[in-house]
Amino acid sequence: IQVLGSGCPTCKKLHELTVKAVEELGLNEQVEYITDVSKIIEMDVMSSPVLAIDGKPVMVGFLPDIEKIKSLITEAKQ
Repeated sequence: IQVLGSGCPTCKKLHELTVKAVEELGLNEQVEYITDVSKIIEMDVMSSPVLAIDGKPVMVGFLPDIEKIKSLITEAKQ
């Protein structure tokens, strides 16, 4: 699971919420925080923050609540 962003407060908050969501779901997943713009471009997305699971963007450009993050992770892991 990766959070990609510029390092702005919104991106940092998404990373914090994603780490918390993974803990609440009881998953043994690492949450990477990537600020390398070339990685964002490689995913072919033009806005941040980005929540990516298994290298695929599942949420782009906004900060959802923790329940939405948990549902995105759960759906992607099925």
